[in-house]
Amino acid sequence: MTTATIVALAAAEEHHVGLFDNVGYGIIALVVFLLLGFVTFSYRNVANRHSAKAEAYAQRRGAHVEQAGHGHH
Repeated sequence: MTTATIVALAAAEEHHVGLFDNVGYGIIALVVFLLLGFVTFSYRNVANRHSAKAEAYAQRRGAHVEQAGHGHH
């Protein structure tokens, strides 16, 4: 086969892309972003979960405990 024949045959082929092929990428991306959002959401308020434990540790060590900005009184 010559190069001209290969190019002619390649040009003659029609390639149809179905709707699901295009939508499939969007669905996969959506699932990945939702999963990453759930992981991010699960780390919400982690710093305050053990605030009493952290304060007790700081008091035992003689460190000054700052409570500003985290809802402590």
